[in-house]
Amino acid sequence: MKTIKVLGTGCANCNTTLQLIEEQAKGKGVQVQLEKVDDVAEIMRYGVMSTPGVVVDEKLVHAGGVPSRETIDSWLGGNSGGGCCSGGACGG
Repeated sequence: MKTIKVLGTGCANCNTTLQLIEEQAKGKGVQVQLEKVDDVAEIMRYGVMSTPGVVVDEKLVHAGGVPSRETIDSWLGGNSGGGCCSGGACGG
């Protein structure tokens, strides 16, 4: 089971990202442990300067803006093998 954290302080994009990940995981039949992280100190430990950030199995894979469904699917599929920016939308 993948552990996915959505990093953000409750902005609309953060909530949308959380919802999209839930929907995509359910649609693909993938079990995930989904966690919302709103503690600013913890968010900063991941180096996220633009929210929402997404961490999959303790690897930062996204920062800033709502990820596409295709990008989320790549995280859920487990075969992308990349770290941050493998989805093409990190804030760095």
